[in-house]
Amino acid sequence: MPTLPATRPDPLRVFFRWLLAVFFILAGGNHFRQPAAYEAMIPPWLHHPGALNVISGIAEILGGIGLMIPVLRAAAGWGLIVLLVAIFPANLHAALIGYMPGFSVSRTVLWLRLPFQLVFMAWVAWVSFPSKRERRRP
Repeated sequence: MPTLPATRPDPLRVFFRWLLAVFFILAGGNHFRQPAAYEAMIPPWLHHPGALNVISGIAEILGGIGLMIPVLRAAAGWGLIVLLVAIFPANLHAALIGYMPGFSVSRTVLWLRLPFQLVFMAWVAWVSFPSKRERRRP
């Protein structure tokens, strides 16, 4: 039975995977450097902003690390997509109040961040889940 040649990873996907991984690791670490800024973004109807900040920071760091480990990549991708959905209320709250404490970001940027969450989710999916070509590997 003939075997198909092994496919090489797409260098563009690898580059953007590493870029995204570094972004999530640094962003997650920032939750511990500037906790007050992130806690202030959390809507008042969500309780325990300190704990939610820590949880989301840890999730971002672990998700970023997971993207770099092939056996964990898909699980990390799903986790990061869930995280992006979970933090949407905080991003919406920041847009509604018109500022992001601790950061000098315009009101326009705060509103543009909201649809960008979908772009981010697509980016996570693209770098996390194998392509059809990669799934056909022998």
